[in-house]
Amino acid sequence: MKRTRVTMLVVITAFIHCSIAYSQSGDLRQFPKGSSPEEVGKRVAARFLASPHPNFGRPTPPSVITYPEVCAWYGALAFAKESKDKAMANDLAKRFEPLFGADTGLVPKPDHVDHSVFGAVPLELYRQQKDSRYLALGKKIADKQWGTPEGPHVKPESAVYAKEGLTWQTRMWIDDMFMITAVQAQAYRATGNKMYIDRAAKEMVVYLDSLQQPNGLFYHAPDVPFFWGRGNGWMAAGMSELLRSLPKDNPDRPRIMQGYKKMMASLLKYQAADGMWRQLIDDPASWAETSGTGMFTFAMITGVKQGWLDAKTYGPAARKAWLALVTYIDDNGDVREVCEGTNKKNDRQYYLDRKRITGDMHGQAPLLWCAAALLR
Repeated sequence: MKRTRVTMLVVITAFIHCSIAYSQSGDLRQFPKGSSPEEVGKRVAARFLASPHPNFGRPTPPSVITYPEVCAWYGALAFAKESKDKAMANDLAKRFEPLFGADTGLVPKPDHVDHSVFGAVPLELYRQQKDSRYLALGKKIADKQWGTPEGPHVKPESAVYAKEGLTWQTRMWIDDMFMITAVQAQAYRATGNKMYIDRAAKEMVVYLDSLQQPNGLFYHAPDVPFFWGRGNGWMAAGMSELLRSLPKDNPDRPRIMQGYKKMMASLLKYQAADGMWRQLIDDPASWAETSGTGMFTFAMITGVKQGWLDAKTYGPAARKAWLALVTYIDDNGDVREVCEGTNKKNDRQYYLDRKRITGDMHGQAPLLWCAAALLR
């Protein structure tokens, strides 16, 4: 009897140690029930499909499709592809169909980075559905981003940027490095034309040289010295999306990879014990914010999966962040503690006082990106 008790104690102790090791591991393949990428992605994507076109939290419909919806739509399409859910992919295509007809006015004019990113959705739909209408629309938007400056958002410096081989929509906000690179990377994936990915890479280097600080993080803009969470998230996600498709022989790839790894190393230092990152990354008084955390998690998952980052170092951080994020999803499939839409402002309190929203597409999108990346 004594030997049996000793044996049971050894087994139980071993089980506990294994459970602790498993929870602290960097395994990005196996997750507890309810937190797998398949389960989470399906819940959040279903919520997206059931949602009307959002308008930054306002009760009225938007005048055009907003960029947070674009990001969630692209994420849902990526998840549908990686989870091999053809029914979901078809439903996501059906959501787009009215934009070719009665709702064509909802298609944003490609006159600003926040509008031009819309092109990422039809280009992904083309890749999955092979309908030439999607390619024509997405390619037109990607081409216009490097075309002739026109529209209400043109500024005196727009022509200067265009002459330097950059997009005339350049404005030196870190948000741009997802908005610009997403549509250009998608145009490359859809057409195979290196012109798109090459010019996106050139643009990224300019932003890296202008905005990345010695600690690896990014000011929101040159005149706003704060490390805003989601702003840095756009940068992390943008570099990840770009590097994922940037050819190995591209001359700008080493510089972008250097900037990416420098940022990831810095993020490791600022990750909270519970796996989250803050609204202002380096400010202990700031609150845990889900959209930025989701974007950083996506960037780390992608880096580990692609072999850019050391799996033993970054795998546990990515896993911890993912498991933390899942706890912020409510029964409706909505993510809470999402920072509202935020312009730049040289004021710390401005960032700390931003509203915390539940179900905003800024927060829904990164969860879908992460789910797709975990399956990719």
